[in-house]
Amino acid sequence: MRILIQRTLQASVTIDNKIKSSIAKGMLILVGIEDSDTEEDIEWLANKIINLRIFDDENGVMNKSILETGGEILIVSQFTLHASTKKGNRPSYIRASKPDFAIPMYEKMCSTVSSKLGKEVKTGEFGADMQVALVNDGPVTIWIDSKIKE
Repeated sequence: MRILIQRTLQASVTIDNKIKSSIAKGMLILVGIEDSDTEEDIEWLANKIINLRIFDDENGVMNKSILETGGEILIVSQFTLHASTKKGNRPSYIRASKPDFAIPMYEKMCSTVSSKLGKEVKTGEFGADMQVALVNDGPVTIWIDSKIKE
């Protein structure tokens, strides 16, 4: 499982010209799922997400987690995180899971992060044509792959 975390001042997901979800200060998290992902990957990433110290303390140093700041989280499915550009110029998405596997994993990821955060996370809509908007704070953008835990 791959995630891309962006620290935000605000973020939203729009579907069919209607805002489905929006957050203020917090994290926009894009999630890419592959068939080899397990609930252990979800648990490991959820712990990383809520404990990642990417928010400023009183001295302006990135030293606080989202738990400490009370920020919000918006999680959006993003199969293109598994794009392969090794051959040619058209990306291949062969590693990305099909919906029958990916949807339950995405839902489990959202519920696990929500539980650990102690409040509801906002979401996109799996498989929908979404417009995702954000104001990236910093900018801070962090990529994490649960298969690379070094």
